[in-house]
Amino acid sequence: VQLQACGGGLVQAGGSLRLSCAASGSVDSVNVMGWYRRAPGESREWVVDITRDLRTVYADSVKGRFTISRDNAKNTVYLQMNSLKPEDTAVYYCYAARPFMPLSWGQGTQVTVSS
Repeated sequence: VQLQACGGGLVQAGGSLRLSCAASGSVDSVNVMGWYRRAPGESREWVVDITRDLRTVYADSVKGRFTISRDNAKNTVYLQMNSLKPEDTAVYYCYAARPFMPLSWGQGTQVTVSS
């Protein structure tokens, strides 16, 4: 599975961004898709994921501010990020999970939130 992420950028605190991640290749077996992020000098942090039947789970740090959605017809997930904070600054990586296979990763997209 190949993943193409886009939508990052620079935004002021309190602003919004929308990320997208399009999957291609062996997408029929993809169950869960989601996002991790890595802030400068920090370890990777799981953010959110969504199953094929649209069940979602969020990290506490983004709950109520971020919303993930999924369009199975387009094999694409979207991450709407509202009320952004400087601590949300990170490279965001989308991933796709298939049974018994290593995770597939997108190339990462930079999100920078200025105070």
